[in-house]
Amino acid sequence: MSEERHFDPKDTEITIYEVVFPSMVNHLGTLFGGTALQWMDRAAWICATRFARKTMVTIASDRVEFKKPVLQGDLVQLTAQVTQSGKTSVTVQVVLVAEDPITAERHLATEGQFVLVAVNKHGRPTELLLP
Repeated sequence: MSEERHFDPKDTEITIYEVVFPSMVNHLGTLFGGTALQWMDRAAWICATRFARKTMVTIASDRVEFKKPVLQGDLVQLTAQVTQSGKTSVTVQVVLVAEDPITAERHLATEGQFVLVAVNKHGRPTELLLP
């Protein structure tokens, strides 16, 4: 018996926001790279989960590029979009844009790809049921 689900194209992209607080920066006043990666992985997970409607786990991150620093006090917009899907996995492109909340000046700070796989209750890969 085949399981079916309704596919909604809006579930291929999500946007979330963060604020860079003093505890999140290094001695230069810029966002720790690990914090940026954590936010990006979270955005990729939310996007992949909404897309697949399965339990998803990150298996790889690729081509993460730190282009410009993110400063304490900046607003951060993370946009994640499914760019590819396979039998059990999805690839999600995540873009991190920093914004000065006073001047509204924005810049691309970081971008990268994340691969997430659907798993069953035993943690084993399971097939995606996409239209």
